[in-house]
Amino acid sequence: MFNFAANLLLISLKIKYTMESKQIAAVTGSNGFVGSHLVDLLLEKNFFVRCVVRESSNLKWLEGKDIEIIKCGLFDKAGLATALKDADYIYHVAGVVKSKTKEGYYTGNVETTRNLLDVALEQNKNLKRFVVLSSQTVTGPSLNSKPINEETECAPLTTYGKSKYEEEKLALGYKDKLPITICRAPAVYGERDTEIFIYFQNFAKGITTKIGLDNKILSLIHVADLVEGLYMAAMSEKAIGEIYFISSEKFYLWDEINSITSKVLNKKAIKILVPHFLVYTLAAIAQFFSLFSSKAATLNLEKAKDLVQHAWICDTSKAMRDFGYRQNVSMEEGIKRTCDWYKEMKWI
Repeated sequence: MFNFAANLLLISLKIKYTMESKQIAAVTGSNGFVGSHLVDLLLEKNFFVRCVVRESSNLKWLEGKDIEIIKCGLFDKAGLATALKDADYIYHVAGVVKSKTKEGYYTGNVETTRNLLDVALEQNKNLKRFVVLSSQTVTGPSLNSKPINEETECAPLTTYGKSKYEEEKLALGYKDKLPITICRAPAVYGERDTEIFIYFQNFAKGITTKIGLDNKILSLIHVADLVEGLYMAAMSEKAIGEIYFISSEKFYLWDEINSITSKVLNKKAIKILVPHFLVYTLAAIAQFFSLFSSKAATLNLEKAKDLVQHAWICDTSKAMRDFGYRQNVSMEEGIKRTCDWYKEMKWI
């Protein structure tokens, strides 16, 4: 009995010492694709990490890690107060990327952020940084194939993009009270991803698609580079009150991505041309059938607007200048790492 009590005391003292000796980072959306990779990076940087997750969240990417899990929704002020109390850094990664209604996007991306900001303001007067993960869709596509930057006027095409734009404006409204930094990401791929995964899954089956007659160009970042950029932005004093694109330095044509994927998988894929009108047709069908499902369609009419654009490219010069961000994972390395992981998991 004495030994049991002594062990409990030692564990308690160890936890207390750990929290006092390490900086604390709270991460929303920590069980997801980007969030779980950010948790891994923060652990490597010797942070004590609090993972804010919903009660129903799948925690498979967090299992076995030395973290504290706080099960609460982003409207649960009592739960958030526990998660954010004394945190040195808050990374707000959670968000709604698919919804059947406009209200779903705005509730999931704007009102949750408002609640999180208010709790942070109440609970933490010594916060070092509040990082909001935003999206390239806030600005919209690149007109005349010129890369967009932080000075480009925002013209989001979709309700998702518009809701993220409102989230950004809301967060910047707190910058006199909290040290806010906003980071915009382009399309993100890598281990644990389930969205761009569909491209690799089809390629492994010998099929790929080309949308429209033009050779579309895009910024595309491996998740390891994105979370490194989020971390670097949080550590930079210059980044307080600022917006940054965290992206690939290079822009990629889909033909180039197909060529690299073919080499990595040692497989040739039949290219199927999908005209823009057919993209909209398929999106309309998927959106219609989603009316009879509890889940929103991955492809809908708004997503179709994004897919048919010629260029989604952005400039990372500001992040490079202010805190030395660089793209470290090449497309060749990134696709190999990603496909090797999919094979290991038997996803492809």
